[in-house]
Amino acid sequence: MAGGDEDDIPAVSGSPDASLTQDDSFTATSRAGLTYPWGDAAPGAGETIRIADGISWARIPMPGSLGHINSWLLDDVTADGGEGVAVVDTGVCLTICSDAWKALYAGALKEKRITRVIGTHLHPDHIGLAGWIAKKQDVQLWMTRGEMLTARMIVGDTSETVPDEALVQSRAAGWDDEQIEAQKNGGWGRFGLVTYPLPRSYRRIKDGDLLDMGAHQWRVVVGSGHSPEHACLWNERAGVLVSGDQVLPRISSNVSINITEPDADPLGEWLASIDKLIATVPGDVIVCPAHGEPFKGLHVRLMALRDEHRMRLYNLAEAIAKEPMRAVDSFPLLFNRPIGPEQLGMATGEALAHLQRLEVEGRVGREDRDGVWWYHGVA
Repeated sequence: MAGGDEDDIPAVSGSPDASLTQDDSFTATSRAGLTYPWGDAAPGAGETIRIADGISWARIPMPGSLGHINSWLLDDVTADGGEGVAVVDTGVCLTICSDAWKALYAGALKEKRITRVIGTHLHPDHIGLAGWIAKKQDVQLWMTRGEMLTARMIVGDTSETVPDEALVQSRAAGWDDEQIEAQKNGGWGRFGLVTYPLPRSYRRIKDGDLLDMGAHQWRVVVGSGHSPEHACLWNERAGVLVSGDQVLPRISSNVSINITEPDADPLGEWLASIDKLIATVPGDVIVCPAHGEPFKGLHVRLMALRDEHRMRLYNLAEAIAKEPMRAVDSFPLLFNRPIGPEQLGMATGEALAHLQRLEVEGRVGREDRDGVWWYHGVA
């Protein structure tokens, strides 16, 4: 874990890409039907763009394939009635991100006070600097309980030795001896390298809560699948949804099984969350995602994500009905790019999530053959 002094932030990380953020999926996805009111514009260093009444947009650069995270600044009031902003998502604990915040403090936020930090979910690109900002500004961190407790468990795991549970799961998915050996040598506990120490106390938010920010109220809408208890924020009056990673315009969020809950059904939870968002939030809102640009077309996007996952499940079940396969054998049916060593772990987690969903639906069965899981059709 990064050090406790507020300026003790590392300049580089040994693994800053998707293995830490876990946001980007390897599955194909359609963006048809979306509109981008701001085009490809984005706020520069120290700048914000006003999105709607009550919300501004800052962009925090990051290393790795995603290149940035969007931070949403919600108009709030201070305890003495002054102007403030609530920060939603922060970037990882690296100087490239903390320098971007220092530029904001000297620029667009010069006359504002930070009132609270809200983490949509546990991944380091979202809460990597949450503890740093909360400490520096003397404010509370607001998160759902599922995200905060899971973050504490994962970030607190500082062991450098890959746990046996991870090696067993990799072998079960069909990894060969060379791949497992590389996993052993790759180390563990990387989340803590880019997450500033989280405060010991936090303010819990939960589904349906209404966050009162003076002239603006934001309703918490919780989804799951990408992470345990992901908080979206919906301002009904302004017609804005801060979607975090629950809805992204250009990529499909990673939905994986991992060793913390090896028997979970994250894809089932993801699909249920899509249906919940369609039923709860109007389709004409401005969607403010963690990555990419603000867009309109929420329901179109959600239905595309749902339908494409359903099609992949159908194709996978059809293939397994013809011939048993392991998780690694399913990659060509699920992903739109070759899976190399750097993507192997996340791709395996996604493949296992799809196969688990088929098991839960009773469409495939699983057989353990000497520690390797083979999936087969069911009569």
